[in-house]
Amino acid sequence: MEINGATELYGIMGNPVSHSLSPAMHNGAFAALGLNKVYLPFAVQDVGKAMTGLRALGIKGVSVTIPHKQAVMEYLDSIDPVAEKIGAVNTLVINNGSIHGANTDWLGANRALSEKITLKGASVLLLGAGGSARAIGFGLLEAGASLTIASRTPEKGQALAAALDCPWLPLAEAGKVKADALINATSLGMGAQQEMLPIAVEALTNFAVVMDIVYAPLKTRLLQAAAQAGCKTIDGLAMLLYQGAAQFELWTGQQAPVEVMRQSLLRALDQR
Repeated sequence: MEINGATELYGIMGNPVSHSLSPAMHNGAFAALGLNKVYLPFAVQDVGKAMTGLRALGIKGVSVTIPHKQAVMEYLDSIDPVAEKIGAVNTLVINNGSIHGANTDWLGANRALSEKITLKGASVLLLGAGGSARAIGFGLLEAGASLTIASRTPEKGQALAAALDCPWLPLAEAGKVKADALINATSLGMGAQQEMLPIAVEALTNFAVVMDIVYAPLKTRLLQAAAQAGCKTIDGLAMLLYQGAAQFELWTGQQAPVEVMRQSLLRALDQR
């Protein structure tokens, strides 16, 4: 595409953001539909000043990532009810200087999981108690699933379980649970913890579906073990893809070119 005076600007704000795959995904989608839009990474430390800048520069939409998903909320002009319930925003839609906050993380997780299982009435064991787990948990309840939380940190886990009105147990006891699906929303499996499993291998037969939100590596040790145990698996790229597709549709009003976005993400991963 050619960038010119009519090009509309979108981006992702966080700290750090240089590692983000979202520019590849969204720019691929814009190009595929011939939209005169571009998406850039914005490394942001001062959220208040950044939000003022977004308004002043006429930026149309922004993804919000760690550590700003909660901090942006005090600067919004309006907020989606589910995002308010979750207590975190990952998407800003900006019209004439007015900033609306939404959360598509839960939509991404639900869409990824619903490709393998019917969510209404399903039982899910969710590992982790951070921001991603919170969004996923609220989304599952919205879809009519029942939930159990397991986490390493009792205080955070019990607080999230109370907010979601569901049971909590220590991560070390997660192997005792039987459920339709298991979702890993911990950092176990990525970076320096790549070889670590959040649950014992022998417990994986307790689940029909295993989903990992870690996408680097794409085939985590958990997903490899789950496949060997006969489980259906969902990699971390699926949630990233579908939450991005929901963002694209909020910003443009057009149906997201999901397959183009998937291939853009895979190419970006391959280049790392």
